[in-house]
Amino acid sequence: MDAEADEERPLIHRLPSQDEEGSLYTSDGTVDINNEPALKQTTGNWRACFLILGTEFAECLAFFAVAKNLVTYITGELRESNVDAARNVSTWIGTCFFTPLIGAFSADAYCGRYWTLVIFLSVYSVGMLTLTVSASLPLLITGSQHSSSTRSAVVYLGLYLVALGEGGIKPCTSALGAEQFDAADPVERVTKSSFFNWYYFSINIGSLLSGTVLVWAQDNVGWGVGFVVPTVSMVCGLAAFAAGRRLYRYKKLRGSSPLTRVAQVVVAAVRNCSLGLPDDCSALYELPSSPAEHDCKIKPTRRFRFFDKAAIVATPTGDGEKGAAAVAPTSPWRLCTVSQVEELKKLLQMFPVWASMVLFFAATAQMSSTLIEQGAAMDNRVGSLVVPPASLATFDVISVMVCIPLYDTVLMPLARRVTGKHRGLSQLQRLGVGLALSVLAMVYAALVESRRLALARAATPMSILWQAPAFAVLGAGEVFTAIGLLEFFYDQSPDGMKSLGNAIAQLAVAAGNYLNSAMLAAVAAATTARGDEDNPGWIPEDLNQGHLDYYFWMMASLGGVNLLHFLHLSVRYRGSNCDYNPGS
Repeated sequence: MDAEADEERPLIHRLPSQDEEGSLYTSDGTVDINNEPALKQTTGNWRACFLILGTEFAECLAFFAVAKNLVTYITGELRESNVDAARNVSTWIGTCFFTPLIGAFSADAYCGRYWTLVIFLSVYSVGMLTLTVSASLPLLITGSQHSSSTRSAVVYLGLYLVALGEGGIKPCTSALGAEQFDAADPVERVTKSSFFNWYYFSINIGSLLSGTVLVWAQDNVGWGVGFVVPTVSMVCGLAAFAAGRRLYRYKKLRGSSPLTRVAQVVVAAVRNCSLGLPDDCSALYELPSSPAEHDCKIKPTRRFRFFDKAAIVATPTGDGEKGAAAVAPTSPWRLCTVSQVEELKKLLQMFPVWASMVLFFAATAQMSSTLIEQGAAMDNRVGSLVVPPASLATFDVISVMVCIPLYDTVLMPLARRVTGKHRGLSQLQRLGVGLALSVLAMVYAALVESRRLALARAATPMSILWQAPAFAVLGAGEVFTAIGLLEFFYDQSPDGMKSLGNAIAQLAVAAGNYLNSAMLAAVAAATTARGDEDNPGWIPEDLNQGHLDYYFWMMASLGGVNLLHFLHLSVRYRGSNCDYNPGS
């Protein structure tokens, strides 16, 4: 019996077959920490995602703990004016959504997502620590003028370190989390969609806790406590994320960043500007399809024809029509493929849609600036409770968390029956609904402010709860427009530029906040130019002496014009034109 058993037992371990190997290792090209094919049983999936989601929760807790009540901190602790505080807050939030371009470039071209997150999470933690120190500076230094200038410098140093840290976190956490599921595995592919639901849920839970517990602590216990809690949370999140490095699955770097490819097209087109364009677009340069890969070749189009010059192969005679048959130069800064040129054209085609979203995010920027200042001028007593003005943003979060399931379970099925489309509403229709809701919210805020001013003249306070519908409507608008914009850029961006498209979508948030900052500065300069005490401007120190309602009416009017422009634009927009040619 022992001899028979020895004969049946192999002397060496049998190498796995291709089918068995496919069940052991991921099939989407991901690797482990040692740059070896990732084992399904020991890497990725929810075991890794829990750490990523925890890190995202810690980051959101810290970000919203700063952002939601920052205008109160600046006006109360740094003694800045209402206009300056609102402008500086909008500029800072805008920067937080601009720096993801830096993080996306670093992750795609140099460091990879894991090391980009480790580096930027560290920078973020230092920024939070700096803000915590700033809250204690009045106890450490004396001298009013010197103390004030030093504290302001420390506060803004901390804020912009946080903004820099955001640049690596926003574009990388969701992408790294999605990479933990094998797109070629039917089971993991289904689970992958659940990750995005929990990812967005973790963001909103962090926002909800910040807008209630931490804002209350900042207003009633002290700014030191209000900052030290999210700082400790951030440090713990960094430590937990770094500790999970052996659990993660990683995508190999491809070498060039999408931003580099876009720059190559622009440079090549400029360098070839003297060459004549061929009448036949098929004469432009394109790489042959690979039989081993599923290539996404983009058909040449007639729009933005100048950039087609980047795909002309220069010949000694300058004959552009014969150039495609010539030997291509090796420098990508001299010659680009048609598909590469069309990637840039696609981004340019999406730009008008992106630009229409800027005013939407300028409207949502009021939730962290002028609406907080308006709430500070209202009666914030609700029964026996004293509600901090920044806590009203909780209605925005609740609105988002309620509207998302309503959108998925009620609105989409109903819209499918009406439109016959699998999405229910098209992406552009979804964006348009959000724009309309932002206009409605600004109209409501203007009416509330007009009523508040009338009551203030009669020495009758107005309850802060009248602000709640404005926050709720803006939250509903975010479900349509903020989430819809990410979906739009993901679907419409070329395959090689999905992460860049995500960064550009977030750049609209930055542009909206920068625009709000610029408009606040312009309004302050225009309405107080005469220096007349009887004309303190629309947004003075005492809002009872101003006309903040005029600013809200201005935002509503601009939003209305923008909505009409977007409706005209959406009729003319044409979707992507990617043809898949598997080896043909």
